[in-house]
Amino acid sequence: MNPYIGHDSQIWSVEEHRLVGGKGDGMRLLEISSGTGVHLTVSLDRAADISRLRFRGINMGYFSPCGYVGPAYYDRREDHFLKSFTAGFLTTCGLESAGVPCEDGGEQVPMHGSIANIPAEYYRWEEEDGEIVVHAQMRDEVIFGRKLKLIREIRVSLTEASFTICDRIVNEGDRTEPIELLYHMNMGYPLLDEDSIVEVSSEQVRPRNAHAAEDLENWMHMEKPQAGYEERCYYHECKKEGRASICQPKLGIGLEIRFDPKKLDCFTEWKMMGVRDYVLGLECGNCYPDGRDVMRRDGRLKFLEPGKTLTYHVKVRLLEK
Repeated sequence: MNPYIGHDSQIWSVEEHRLVGGKGDGMRLLEISSGTGVHLTVSLDRAADISRLRFRGINMGYFSPCGYVGPAYYDRREDHFLKSFTAGFLTTCGLESAGVPCEDGGEQVPMHGSIANIPAEYYRWEEEDGEIVVHAQMRDEVIFGRKLKLIREIRVSLTEASFTICDRIVNEGDRTEPIELLYHMNMGYPLLDEDSIVEVSSEQVRPRNAHAAEDLENWMHMEKPQAGYEERCYYHECKKEGRASICQPKLGIGLEIRFDPKKLDCFTEWKMMGVRDYVLGLECGNCYPDGRDVMRRDGRLKFLEPGKTLTYHVKVRLLEK
């Protein structure tokens, strides 16, 4: 009990709002302020992803030209995912696939899977041991097909500038399922510009294609927005430590992402320095985004047996320099 305040919301708060108008009409948003300078928005109708992240009032993520798009507009054909790709700070890609659309195992799988466009069928939040804990549950299930459940917890610290995403994927079907998961974390202006300092704890970095290979030595150097920029992707092998960070020296802020490189063994850097399409993806996952068929061919595709569970944790710490 704090004798100086009448309500906890003077220090920290959790409020549910609904959007009105546009393609996001009716979407549920959970606005969380931690009292440590962290403000994040959980998009309950988009897999409880994190659409906005601010630290000390400064924007940290990228918000695409699509804006908020409700799941009713989702089109799973080929790369039509991009028509509803809000990006935000976090878009969860999976569970059936993550990356380019392809045919694999006799199945046409869409770009980045469908989990990011599935609403939470259940959610609640509570204050527990110095954390705001959001619980959400999404079902990625079809008749005659996969029956997967994503159980997500987002733990926002009330004592330090950090939060943790704790995910459990449960196979409630009767067949073994391929599982792809990519935490598509998107850095945006003003955290991101040509002066940003980017580090990844990788022992090896390889370009995704010939275009990325042309500028491999500058994977960590950001650039000013450029018209007609073609994205460059780099794949990082993090063996001993799972860590990536970005700092903005002009503002004295940054963030650090930590993950278990044994479970999330594929780290993708998406460098997109376009005009208005200006974003840096720092993306830990259990796959690279080349397509599920490629991951299967390379022997890196993960599987989940009936009744079994996979668990993943990602921690984000906000930094002041």
